[in-house]
Amino acid sequence: MDHSRVPVLEALQEFRRRGDVVYGPPGHKQGRGVDPRVAEIVGLDVFRSDVLSLNGLDDRRQSHGVLGQAQELMADAVGAVHAFFSTCGSSLSVKTAMLAVAGPGEKLLLSRNAHKSVIAAVVVNGVEPIWVHPKFDGERHLAHPPEPDDVRRRLREHPDAKGMLLITPTDWGTCADIQGVARVCHEFDVPLIVDEAWGAHLPFHPGLPSWGMDAEADLVVTSVHKMGGAIEQSSVFHLQYDRVSPEALKQREDLLGTTSASSLVYATLDGWRRQMVEHGHELLDAALRRAERIRVAAGELPGLRPMGQEVVEEGLAASFDPLKLVIDVRELGISGMQAAEWLRDRRHVDVGGSDSCRISASITHADDDETEKILLDALRALAEAAGSIERQPPVRLPEPSALELEQAMLPREAFFAEADHVPAERAAGRIAAEMISPYPPGVPAVAPGEVITEEVLDYLRSGVDHGVLVPDAADPSLGTLRVVRRP
Repeated sequence: MDHSRVPVLEALQEFRRRGDVVYGPPGHKQGRGVDPRVAEIVGLDVFRSDVLSLNGLDDRRQSHGVLGQAQELMADAVGAVHAFFSTCGSSLSVKTAMLAVAGPGEKLLLSRNAHKSVIAAVVVNGVEPIWVHPKFDGERHLAHPPEPDDVRRRLREHPDAKGMLLITPTDWGTCADIQGVARVCHEFDVPLIVDEAWGAHLPFHPGLPSWGMDAEADLVVTSVHKMGGAIEQSSVFHLQYDRVSPEALKQREDLLGTTSASSLVYATLDGWRRQMVEHGHELLDAALRRAERIRVAAGELPGLRPMGQEVVEEGLAASFDPLKLVIDVRELGISGMQAAEWLRDRRHVDVGGSDSCRISASITHADDDETEKILLDALRALAEAAGSIERQPPVRLPEPSALELEQAMLPREAFFAEADHVPAERAAGRIAAEMISPYPPGVPAVAPGEVITEEVLDYLRSGVDHGVLVPDAADPSLGTLRVVRRP
C-alpha cells in the first residue's frame, strides 16, 4: 500500500481548497463565529480543521471512503487485518472491545490491575468479571501483568468464560507475555483482548516490547495520544483472526461511540501513521538512546532509583518499555506525589505519573536535547532540595494479598443497588457500591461489589491524608463510603 497517502488529511486539504460554505454543524462555521479571544489561545486553524465527515470530508454516501482508506492503511502499517479509528479515547474503545466479546451476564477474564475505565465497562456492559490477579512486586509496591499460568488456571475454573482482557504495558512500563497468554486463550478457543493503551508505538521498532498483533492477540486497543503523535482521545482498534467478528466490533462501537466524530482526531491518526511508516524507526531509535542516557544519568543522582530491565531479569515481567522512565524516590524521604508537585511548582516540569513511591516520565519521538536537559536539571534539583521538602504522613501500604478483595456481588448490581453512605470507621465488612481509585494511575483499590476491609481502608485514608486524589469516590475525602444497603 502507498503509505505516503493520508486520505483524511488529503480530504481536509481538498475541503479547504474548494472553499465550501457549510450550513450545518459545527456552529462555529470553520472558525467564522469563534470568539477571537478563544482563537488567540488555541489558534484559528483548530476550528478550520473541525469538519464533519458527512457533507464535509466526504459526501453523504461516503462514496470516497475517506475513513475506510485511512483505516486500511493503518491496519497495513501495524500488521492487523482490520483497524477502526475511535474518537472517544481508549476508555470507550475498551468498553466496546469487551462488549464485542462478552455480553451482559457472560463471564470475561480481566486483569485486576485494570484502569478504572475497565471497571466502568464491567458496570456498563453487565459482564461478570473473573479477576486474574497480577504479579505483585512487594519491594517496589507495583503490580505487574499476570502470567500465562494464571490465565490457564482461571480458564479451567471458568470454562464458560468468553475471553480475556490483558492490560499491557502497565502505567509503569512493565509488559506481559502476550504470546503466552494468547496461546492459553486459544487453547480454550476464546479470544484475547489486549488493552495496549500505552503501546501505540510498539509496532515501529524492534527494540521495543512485543506488539499485540505480532504476539497473536485477537483484538488490540491503543491510545495513540499517549505515546504517539495524535491528539487527545485518539484511539484505534486492531483486529485479526476470526474469534471476534469485525461486524460485531463495528456495531458495538456504533452503539457506544459518538455520531459527531472529530475530524481532528481522524486527521492526526492518519498523519501519525504516515510518519511512523516513513520515519518511525529512526525517530524511535533516537528516543531509545535518549531514554537510556536519561536513565543512566538519573541513576547517578543521590536518592533516585530508575527502574529498568532488572524487572525482567528478576522474572517479574516479560519485558519493559525503555521509553518509560520510572524513578523510585523513597530514598529521598518523600513520596512520588510530593516529588511531582515539587517538580511542577519549582521547575515547571510535569511528570506523567506519580504514586506513593515513584514518578514516571514518558520519553517519545517528540523529545529533543532541550527537553532531555530540562528533565535532568529538574531531577538534579529535586535530589538536592529533597531535604527541605516538608514531610507528610506516610501512606500505609498494605501487603499485596490485602488488595485481593472478596467479590460478593456483581459490579453492575452493586453499583446500581440501593446505597447508604456510612462513616469510614463503620465501612469494613460492607459491600462497596462505588469505585475508589487513587489517582494517578487510576487503578481502583475497591471496585463495586467488593467487600471493604480494614487494611484497604487504612491504606486509602492514609493516602488521602498524604494528598492522594480519589476523584471517583462519592466522598473524595473518604470520610464516608458508599455501600450497598443491607436488607
